Amino acid sequence: MDATSPAAQVIISLIPIVGISIGGIVIFFYQLWHHRQITLLIKAGGYNPSKIDLHIASLLLGILLTGIGFVLSILFILIDGLSYTLLGGLIPLVMGIGFLVFCKVYESIKDRDERK
Repeated sequence: MDATSPAAQVIISLIPIVGISIGGIVIFFYQLWHHRQITLLIKAGGYNPSKIDLHIASLLLGILLTGIGFVLSILFILIDGLSYTLLGGLIPLVMGIGFLVFCKVYESIKDRDERK
């Protein structure tokens, strides 16, 4: 026998839908206001775009994703063994390794270009 009433089950099932909807609205308006701010800064001549350092960004993402993927992979192996669930850990692990490889390759290309 179910312990909750049908009305409570409907309300409980609506909570994630409402949360995702409100989050989407907040993200939309943030993007809209940020776009308008950048547009006004460009018109005023005060826009200075900052460049992202790909080496540092790929190193940070590589370390984080490799660590998260490794821990999730071990956890999923212990819980379910070798199954499709393991992809939840292997995907971030491989992405993290890919970022670390890119970091190393980008560093060597950058050093080679500086020597020329």
